[in-house]
Amino acid sequence: MKAFIFDLNGTMINDMPYHTKAWQNLLNNQLGGNFTWDEVKPQMYGKNQEVLVRMFGPGRFTSDEMDRLSLEKEKKYQEEFLPYLELLPGLHNFLEGAWQQGIPMAIGSAAIPFNIDFVLDNLHIRHYFKAIVSADDVLLSKPNPETFLKAAQLLNVAPTDCLVFEDVPKGAEAAANAGMQAVIITTTHQREEFEGLQNVIHFAEDFRDEFVTGLINY
Repeated sequence: MKAFIFDLNGTMINDMPYHTKAWQNLLNNQLGGNFTWDEVKPQMYGKNQEVLVRMFGPGRFTSDEMDRLSLEKEKKYQEEFLPYLELLPGLHNFLEGAWQQGIPMAIGSAAIPFNIDFVLDNLHIRHYFKAIVSADDVLLSKPNPETFLKAAQLLNVAPTDCLVFEDVPKGAEAAANAGMQAVIITTTHQREEFEGLQNVIHFAEDFRDEFVTGLINY
């Protein structure tokens, strides 16, 4: 592969339980919902506004209200997760190795820039990435391929030459729709949940995995 594209939440950092907790608190305690953890967790993909629409239906909130609620949720998430913010095991060495070899890398995430900056700047890893595609940069969220196709375009690499790192089925599906192979990091979902996605070439607990390290140690 000539380039790597990383999803952020759940792929580079193990923070999805904190997102789910922040969403559950907002949906139930502030917006009057009655959603269980198991009902909220599968909805943790796409733009925040889309999550609100999936949970409450269209027309419940104005666009401005959804923007305000989204930022409120992310501030709560960041406050609770900051003490535990760290890259997944092996990822820093992987990023450094790929960077030293001149392999271009991008982030392709449905997160808003506020959250992407939170990770990159607190962990001092922004310099590894030649391109960042956030929720604000696309019209259509995963599983639409727009996020990954735009990342490939910004890297000036053909989509078929890009390898995607993801943690959720919708993200792997987006990679498939972009014509890209994917490695799944199993922080959030297990192997059986990706059944039928022929573009998934490997499952790994983290970036210490022998197959993953072999991508840069050749």
